[in-house]
Amino acid sequence: MADYGFPVRTGNRFRLLVDGPVFYPQMLAAIRGATSHVLMEMYLVESGDIASRFCAACIDAVRRGVTVQLLLDAFGSRLLGRQDRERLRQGGVQLVFYNPLRLRQLRRNLQRTHRKYLVVDAAVAYVGGSGISDDFTGACGWRETMLEVRGPVVVDWQMLFARSWPDWSALPLPAAGAPCSMPEGQRGRVVWTARGSTQLEIKRVLINRVRNARACVWLASAYFVPSRKLRRTLRRAALRGVDVRLLVPGPVTDHPAVRFASRRFYTRLLRDGVRIFEYRQRFMHSKVALVDQWSSIGSSNLDRWNLRWNLEASQEVDDAGFAAQVTQMLRVDFEHSGEIDYLAWQRRSVLHR
Repeated sequence: MADYGFPVRTGNRFRLLVDGPVFYPQMLAAIRGATSHVLMEMYLVESGDIASRFCAACIDAVRRGVTVQLLLDAFGSRLLGRQDRERLRQGGVQLVFYNPLRLRQLRRNLQRTHRKYLVVDAAVAYVGGSGISDDFTGACGWRETMLEVRGPVVVDWQMLFARSWPDWSALPLPAAGAPCSMPEGQRGRVVWTARGSTQLEIKRVLINRVRNARACVWLASAYFVPSRKLRRTLRRAALRGVDVRLLVPGPVTDHPAVRFASRRFYTRLLRDGVRIFEYRQRFMHSKVALVDQWSSIGSSNLDRWNLRWNLEASQEVDDAGFAAQVTQMLRVDFEHSGEIDYLAWQRRSVLHR
């Protein structure tokens, strides 16, 4: 346990929430029902209908005597308009920005918090890859996965917030509260990565899990530019008979250049038996890992930029029943994707090469 920031905890309950029309109402309902505090660390926050709803819910919570603390990344929230910022501050919300941009500190500006989670009353947390943006709503909204978390690990999410907040604000934090274990609950652990850390937990844990995989390794990533070590580990797992699949964005993406960069790795992965699926119609923004009965849902993509510069965090779940739910969710995603055929990929045009 000493090798990790947080221990494995039992007695939790995890619930999959797929897409904005499902998880946003749950998150807003939790804020509206808060009695003590609301804590949120978030990368992407943009003015719009969804942001307005969150602003209203947070301000109403303050009026009820709830402490509301928002730690937003200064770059990721640059499209949160001045009117919304003033509305929050005048409403009593403690609004703080992570690493404000500075003209003369270009290298430091690259350091961002990419974490995406909400904690309410130390009783429930919402964790995943979503921001607060209208991009995740509507018929063509980005494909995203969030997780509702209850049980002892919620306190770990609150402790994670407590590690970041004091670096940017002197305002006091609410008490962490006592872990609330649930009978017949599930095992889980919070994993996190801090920029410059010698213990890149998210990457290290995933590689170890893939190395020991027996049946399946299914990964979903919005930006797939993995390290050589991870690519090698995936290929070796496939060569020993493990069902290794990658779910990545297809033509619909917010960063086409990253998609083209990831495609340069396809040939060797496909040759060694890794199956690659490109999601169609909508932008696939999920960050999900499934290895046998272990799964992980959070903010980190499988790209080197995330691990080098960003604060990231994910929720591990080690439970066969929950893994079955993740399996079913990913099967549906595969059905909405096009699989890359190795022989057809070898015959692709010079332009695509």
